[in-house]
Amino acid sequence: MSKTDFNDLMWFRIVAEERNFTRAAARIGVAQSTLSHTIKRLETNMGIRLLTRTTRSVAPTPAGERLLATVAPRLTEIEDEIAALMELRDKPSGSIRLTLSDHALETVVWPKLKPVLAKHPDVSVEFSLDSGLRNIVEDGFDAGVRLGESVEKDMIAVRIGPDWRMVAVSSPDYFANHGVPEHPQDLLKHNCINMRHETRGGLYPWEFEKDGQELNVRVNGQLTFNNSYAMMDAALSGMGIAFVPNSLADDHVASGALQLVLDDWSPFFDGYFLYYPTRRQNLPVFRLIVEALRHRKG
Repeated sequence: MSKTDFNDLMWFRIVAEERNFTRAAARIGVAQSTLSHTIKRLETNMGIRLLTRTTRSVAPTPAGERLLATVAPRLTEIEDEIAALMELRDKPSGSIRLTLSDHALETVVWPKLKPVLAKHPDVSVEFSLDSGLRNIVEDGFDAGVRLGESVEKDMIAVRIGPDWRMVAVSSPDYFANHGVPEHPQDLLKHNCINMRHETRGGLYPWEFEKDGQELNVRVNGQLTFNNSYAMMDAALSGMGIAFVPNSLADDHVASGALQLVLDDWSPFFDGYFLYYPTRRQNLPVFRLIVEALRHRKG
């Protein structure tokens, strides 16, 4: 058997993580044909099939799963050590991959990282926007951003934003024509704008709480989005009631463009946290990102 190229193993790991040659090639920064040729060469050299290919995706074979379980932790250790050595230079350098929602990016992460990245040109960050809950270890991310209640217990969690809440809003014209809901169950009679979670696949049930009573309402309506900003635009246009983060709605409510309903059923909850496995915390470039994002009251 020919000697296995180190890069071939790295590229195989990325294809196995992405389960798609197009996404994997984009992540590596090579042509899809180059990546496909590399994987075929690795399989030929090893004399065994590592990936099962379909028209839409790829998946590791049992042999591929075994190889991935064997090499992935070692490749990660090598990458981390190389990154740590690079940090011995005068200026911080390295790359970080984050998974987060569009709302977390726009309201918390990007405003804090923009000046830091301008100051440190050798630090690069890849943002993967996703409204679902990704497994950062399996999917090859360095860290993710979630609400505090959703972070796994085996992860390190750092608060990066204040508490916030979800609020039900629409245009004054909509409520003038359809009436104002006084109880969450009244929403079942209204045209509500739904949110679909990408990874979960289902529609998000609107969550309310008052005096210790929790109530989830599965609303119906003409429109469904997987993006809070699109929901806001529909609400501003009088297309129905949207359930969105208060940070998106507050200015419009203050201006009168939107009307807030069920205010006393919409309590505040833990805001966004950066979460990551223990092994990432000792990399200097990662510490730079964590400290830039850390929430500081006042």
